[in-house]
Amino acid sequence: MSPSPEPVPGVDQPGYEASPENQDHFDDPSRNNIHHAESSPPPHVEAQFFGPGNKLYQNYHAKLSGRPCAADGDFLPEGAAPSPVPERSNNDWTPYRNRLEFELADFLFTHNQMPAAQINTLLSIWAGSLFQHGGQPLFANHQDLYNTIDSTPLGDIKWESFSIKYTGERPTTNVPPWMNNPYEPYHEFETATDRCRFINFMSADWAWDQADIIAEDPSTHGSTFMPIILGSDKTTVSVATGQNDFYPLYLSIGNIHNNIQHAHQGALVLIGFLAMPKTTKEHASTVAFCLFKRQLFHTSLSGILSSLKPGMTKPEVVRFGDGHFRCVVYGLGPYIADYEEQALLACIVRNWCPKRNLDANSIRRCQEYTEALVEEFGLDVLWDEYGIVGHIASVAPFAGLRQFPQGRHFKQWTGDDPKALMKVYIPAIKGYVPVDVIWAFRAFLEFYYLVRRDIISDNTLGAIQDALNHFHQYHEIFRSTGVILTFSLPRQHSKQHYPTLICQFCAPNGLCSSITESKHIKAVKEPYHRSNHHNALGQMLLCNQWLDKLSGAHVDFPACGMLDGTCLSALEETLGTVIQVVMRMQTSTKPSMVHLWCTRLLAMWKTQVVGQSTIQQQWKHMLNWHAPLGILERKRARTVLELSEELQIPEIGDMLRQFLYQQENVNNLQDLDDVRLDECPCYDGKISVFNSAAATFYAPSDISGISGMRREYIRSCPLWRNGYARLDCAFVTTNPELEGMLGLDVMHILAFFSFTQHGTYYPCAVVRWFVCLEEPDSDTGMWIVHPGLNVDNQPDMSIIHLNTIYRAAHLIPVYGIQPIPPEIQPHHSYDIFQAFYINKFADHHTFEITS
Repeated sequence: MSPSPEPVPGVDQPGYEASPENQDHFDDPSRNNIHHAESSPPPHVEAQFFGPGNKLYQNYHAKLSGRPCAADGDFLPEGAAPSPVPERSNNDWTPYRNRLEFELADFLFTHNQMPAAQINTLLSIWAGSLFQHGGQPLFANHQDLYNTIDSTPLGDIKWESFSIKYTGERPTTNVPPWMNNPYEPYHEFETATDRCRFINFMSADWAWDQADIIAEDPSTHGSTFMPIILGSDKTTVSVATGQNDFYPLYLSIGNIHNNIQHAHQGALVLIGFLAMPKTTKEHASTVAFCLFKRQLFHTSLSGILSSLKPGMTKPEVVRFGDGHFRCVVYGLGPYIADYEEQALLACIVRNWCPKRNLDANSIRRCQEYTEALVEEFGLDVLWDEYGIVGHIASVAPFAGLRQFPQGRHFKQWTGDDPKALMKVYIPAIKGYVPVDVIWAFRAFLEFYYLVRRDIISDNTLGAIQDALNHFHQYHEIFRSTGVILTFSLPRQHSKQHYPTLICQFCAPNGLCSSITESKHIKAVKEPYHRSNHHNALGQMLLCNQWLDKLSGAHVDFPACGMLDGTCLSALEETLGTVIQVVMRMQTSTKPSMVHLWCTRLLAMWKTQVVGQSTIQQQWKHMLNWHAPLGILERKRARTVLELSEELQIPEIGDMLRQFLYQQENVNNLQDLDDVRLDECPCYDGKISVFNSAAATFYAPSDISGISGMRREYIRSCPLWRNGYARLDCAFVTTNPELEGMLGLDVMHILAFFSFTQHGTYYPCAVVRWFVCLEEPDSDTGMWIVHPGLNVDNQPDMSIIHLNTIYRAAHLIPVYGIQPIPPEIQPHHSYDIFQAFYINKFADHHTFEITS
């Protein structure tokens, strides 16, 4: 595939550095988020700017500079090595007897999550298989395994509880039960222009302002400011049992970069479960009970965070991941919460804004904007009479995009369903609703995609505000038509605060409510389902504690040079060493004993090695099958002629000759139509046809790895999942010097194949080209393409090199206003329509390259 695009410059990327001779660049008093640095200390509180020559400049706080120190807090000289870690044998698996024990415990408890009864069954069968050899399994039973995990010294932070009880005034009679019940929250704690760019939490204004306040105390100079970021969100683990609601409290720190947060790489930890007071129906809505719930919430947080209080005024010494100790000053940062949590935190009346009042026409418990639009705008009539379901059902498949083959009634949708629908909804309703509705949807989606960008610059902030302004301008259509009475909805009103909050707390793609929601699975739901569901909370706490211990061991053992390779490879290495030792014993040991030792060792060796060799052979077979180009289809064409017959394209032979001419004359700009076919090279050898190819590109705003690289498969196979053909579309780089769609074209991939000629390997694709209109559609904001035709008025097709393919593209037909026949299926989409929208909302990366 094509080389990955240049990553957007960031903190951890080479080639961008602070330039001392340009320090005056920061002395602009008109910008309150630009601060002058007296020196260039190690990275800590950072502000990032584009300076002359489009270099990235970083300015760090002069006082809270994060200087390395010794374990007693004394600062080390510049360039000093980290304090040595206490030495430990690289064969010390404490509390496990050996590597096999640790990996079995980790596999059963962390990965397989095997219930206790099944662990006992497995160990019993294992014991039976070893009985004839006089051996024993690694653990006697599940309790033996649990006890071993529990004795792991790492992550040994015990869960604690404290009781909170109502102490206010009580009525003389009929005392509500909630006034008498104690509540126990559980917790644990583990110690070319001047454009500002908001990326990571420490690059925003709030962290710098807090560092200024802390630095007023000279004793904190040289310390590291560590913002504590909390988040909570109620979750339900089961609908079939009685007590199925839990209230987890999570913690992260602002010093972690957004790419780690966004990739869900363990940067968020569970630190507690908050109490959830319940009462009878008659008391649930009383003022006293509502007030008590708020007091319980804030008192619980105060108790859980009390251990942090000393470190908020006096630096504490903490060892960091680079091996250095540093003095740390803690501070309470933002709280990740949905609107219900915000109302509880800010002690506001529901349907009020935590920042300021809404308008006087605010209504109580209104549906969210998207639900109001989707459910209330007369869609039942549109659905039945105009075929919008047929439109959405006929959308072609795309990686990561949900399909709606039958359509569903919106009121039944939950979770991510509305988000998935919005990605394909605008083209489906165009022509059926007033244009203001289209523009309102477009502005809302553009706002959503803009705020999720990995890096937000001043220009992006301007675009975000512009999208908000357009949304508020065009959503009046819903008020004027009587669809909805007011737009003073708290969740939608909060969008107005995004530009300010981004400046304060950084780009929200790393710190948002999705990271707490994703944590529910590992921290709450899986531990709950592993319990016996009776008084489950205590079992869940133990489960999380043991998971922490195993996670800590996974960090500690490799630090000591352990856990390299696999158990089997380690055993092979050990046995090989022992054999060598035994052979050296020949001079001092009886030959009969040496022979006995060697016989036993070689028997073990053969058993292990034969098994490993078989696995390796199978693995090599898989690697050959899943070739780097894609998935080889062994029953397809083997020659160019066969491929021509398979695709029913007689011109493939000529197209291949033109392709080879281009590859051998890369500097020749002559139009291929002016090149005689007999001047082009021929190829009549074997070819290999593939069903897919993999594209890797930089897309940090989407779900991706820590480095921001995303990998996707582009399909072109005649039988997708034993049903129908799937022939994806893709972007092709035609002019790397131009940005966005100006440098890209779109084509439909008919087949992937490869061949070798004169020692050169050519991975190729047979494609049909689309022609793009000069400007995006004024209503949807999407580019429109239509199938291209050649000079003979036939489909414009060619063969291209895979290196020119950028990534997959998703096209949605321009439906018009005619109903869609139910016989039309998604795989017909690219063949029967004559114009298509390039779906800019397919994912965040597509939005960025097509906007």
